Amino acid sequence: MAEIVLKVQSEQLENGAYLATSDDVPGLVIQGCTVAETLEIVRDVTQKLIESYLEHGDELPPQLHRHQPEKFEIDIPVSFSS
Repeated sequence: MAEIVLKVQSEQLENGAYLATSDDVPGLVIQGCTVAETLEIVRDVTQKLIESYLEHGDELPPQLHRHQPEKFEIDIPVSFSS
């Protein structure tokens, strides 16, 4: 199974929800209640889009031809009660 690295931009909206977009996948706009939920939806939708591209013989967007880096850094929000 191949993997890509998807660059995602996320922001919290005034209503508390999170909005995610990606320049790597044209038209991708995802909203979720939490960061984790939003990123899970991004992953699922992107996977289905890639599968659809491949199934129909369409070219993948050029940004999706990246290889998984051996080392990377990511900020992961962790919620807790104080």
